[in-house]
Amino acid sequence: MARTRLRIPSLLALSAPLALVLVTGCGGDTGSSDDGARPRDGKPVVVVTTTWEGAFAKAAGAEDVTVIVPSSTHHAPDYDPKPSDLAAVAKADFVLYAPFEPYAAKIKEAAGSSAELVEVNLDNDADKVGAEVARLGKLFGTEDAAATWKSGFDTEYAKLSQELKGAWPEGKSPNVVSQVFTAWAAKLAGATTVGTYGPEAVTPAQLADLSKNKPALVLDNAHMSTGTVLPDSGARQVKIVNYPGDDLDLLAVHRGAAAELKKAMGAATS
Repeated sequence: MARTRLRIPSLLALSAPLALVLVTGCGGDTGSSDDGARPRDGKPVVVVTTTWEGAFAKAAGAEDVTVIVPSSTHHAPDYDPKPSDLAAVAKADFVLYAPFEPYAAKIKEAAGSSAELVEVNLDNDADKVGAEVARLGKLFGTEDAAATWKSGFDTEYAKLSQELKGAWPEGKSPNVVSQVFTAWAAKLAGATTVGTYGPEAVTPAQLADLSKNKPALVLDNAHMSTGTVLPDSGARQVKIVNYPGDDLDLLAVHRGAAAELKKAMGAATS
């Protein structure tokens, strides 16, 4: 069972400002090699910026996972890491981050340290999830655990997808408009994507273009919503959550999306 920890050492022990912690905080003898091989004790210590990276790490077989950004933060990229948050990287074998996070650039400056910095492709699309978990498993030296997780994920994903197809209104694949980071949910449902938007707010010209194909559903991003996307169109807006909770359960995100989609499709037929 992976454990999510937030190490917060005494501020008295921190003599550097945030930028310096980010640049040098990954120092120390962690036991990892320069090529990212398995740590000497076989149990990688992983620090991640958010629960999303943490879920990928857990799926790949990591058991010691520290999350910097609290899961209660609605929009993780807006979080302002404190020096005490980032001090955890000093004992890490691997530090996982995403390029769209504003603080990622400073974390990347730690490349000369003994921790292996790993950029993660945060996308809940099933194929991309499988590829990323396998890649991380190889990096951590936990390939068997990663393969076992993927097998279970594939089985559950297929079940969820089949259930959603059985809930199609009038037995037909619904037309949907997706925010750019929720396209994976449309794929899970076997829906027909007739347009995408975001991450910026929809312009009047886009509104007309997105409405013309009469979508039944709008799959909004719960973490960066721009409000009602297609007002007065009759389309039901569904909030899709991308980030896992403190349990770092990536599959729970898919279950949650499936539940919301099934409810919305059922309402469309009533």
